[in-house]
Formats: sequence, C-alpha cells, structure tokens
Amino acid sequence: MVNANPEKIMRTGNHEAATNDLLSSLADKMSYLQTLSEAIQQGDDRLVFQLIDNERYAQKVLKAKHSESDDSNEALVTDVHNWIAEFLSKRLIAYLNQVYPFFYFEQTGLGQFDFYFGNWWGRRRFGSLDVINVGFNFDASEYSKLERAFELEKQNKRLNSDEIDALSQTNDHLQDLIDGQAERDQRKAAIRQEIKQLAEERVMPWEVAKQKEHKEELMAELAHLTDLDEQANHSYQTIKDNEKKILALSKEDTLISYEMQSIVAKFGTFDGFEEKNDALYRDYITSLIATGQVGD
Repeated sequence: MVNANPEKIMRTGNHEAATNDLLSSLADKMSYLQTLSEAIQQGDDRLVFQLIDNERYAQKVLKAKHSESDDSNEALVTDVHNWIAEFLSKRLIAYLNQVYPFFYFEQTGLGQFDFYFGNWWGRRRFGSLDVINVGFNFDASEYSKLERAFELEKQNKRLNSDEIDALSQTNDHLQDLIDGQAERDQRKAAIRQEIKQLAEERVMPWEVAKQKEHKEELMAELAHLTDLDEQANHSYQTIKDNEKKILALSKEDTLISYEMQSIVAKFGTFDGFEEKNDALYRDYITSLIATGQVGD
C-alpha cells in the first residue's frame, strides 16, 4: 500500500480552501454590484448612499458607535463615482434649492457642480458641490470673507470699512497737497529771496556761523517743499487709483451684505448656517427616508 504524501494533501487542501474563498468573495462582490444596480434602477438614492459609503452612513444616519467599512466592495465603483454623482445630483440639488435658496448651481462636468451665492449682478462663485459626500467644498477665501463680515458686524463695521477709511484718508491728504500748491509756491519764492539776501548781506565774523545755520534751515525747508510738490504731481493718478479701489471694496461690501441678509433670513445666524452645513449629510438622508423617495 502506497502512503499518501502529506505535503501534497496539504497543498490540495489549501488550494480548495483558497478557491472556495475566491468564489465566496466574487459572489459577495457580484451581490454588492447587483444590489447597487437595482438601487439605481429603482431610484433608491438612500440605498445608493449607504452602499457607496456604509461606514459614514452608519455613523451619521444610524448613529452607530461602532461600524464596519466595506472598503473592498466600495472600491469596485470608485472609478464610476462621477456617474453615480450624476445620478444622485437630481434629488440632492432639488433639496438644496429648498434648504439653501440663495445658492445657484451650475454643472461643470459629469456629476460635478459649482455653486454661486445669489442671482444678483457680480455674484460670487462660492465653491463646488460634493455630491457623493453631500457637502460643500467652499472657496476658502470667499467663505473667510463672509465669516469675517459677520464678526465685524458686531462692531458696526463692514468687511472693508478699515481699508476704505485708510484709502479715503490717503486721498484727503493727497488732495491737501494738491490744494496747497499755490501756498507752497509763495513760500518757495520767499525762501529764495531770503537766501539771496543772505548771500548779499555782510555780517560780523562772530555772526557768520549763525547766518550759515539759518541758510541751511532755509535750504532744508525749500527741499521739503519741493518734495511735497513732487508728491502732489503724482497724487492725481494715485487718487484715481484709490477711488477705483474704494469703489471695488464698496461693491464687495454690498454683495456680502446681500449674502448676510440671505443667511440671516434662512438660518437666523451664521452659526445656524454652519450647523446646517455640518449636519447636511444626515439631514438629507433622513429626508429621503421620511419622504420615501424611491423612483420618480
């Protein structure tokens, strides 16, 4: 009787186990894809959100303290997230239009959307919409301006108040330089005449030092007045440039005031706005559950 090779038996057993594991894994993946496909066909947005990020769904919606991710299956569809986002965007944007009536969305690509604050002239691009994660990718600069504006409002200031005041003061100073040209011209003429007189004047030896000091003072004053003349010559263009800056800053303050009014009208405070943003994923999924939105 020939004894079986234990090593061969072990290899055969391992191969069979690996094959069974492979088939089980493939079956699991096919089941996942089939479930996702059916959810899309049936228009079950809620289930699609759960399937593409089970861990987040469990934490945010089910409030589960411990949740397991399904990374291996979810990774199967990462390359089609844009198509999934396109599918999910219809109801999501309809919901956002109700919750954030001041945001206006523009499609920039498959499943990709930018949004603008308001429909008024000069409105600002405020960021992009993350459909898959149900959230906003705010433009950091624009968001910071809005946040700062709410803080300054407590001081009865606008976002650009200090800068506008500084530019206005600069323009007032420059205008004074321009307006003072005639007075400076008179003073320069008087100084030159006095310097001429000093040059012609004969003084005692012990007064020479004093005369020289006085002449130097007059020369210094004349140089200062000439410098002011030079500044005045450049003031016209600087004033125009500053006026353009002031106009742009004032327009920005006006637009931001519209944004602030919109937020207060809908959420009461900026904090209320931020709280809604933080809870957006949960609130939206909950609304899908509450309304039973499946299919069109």
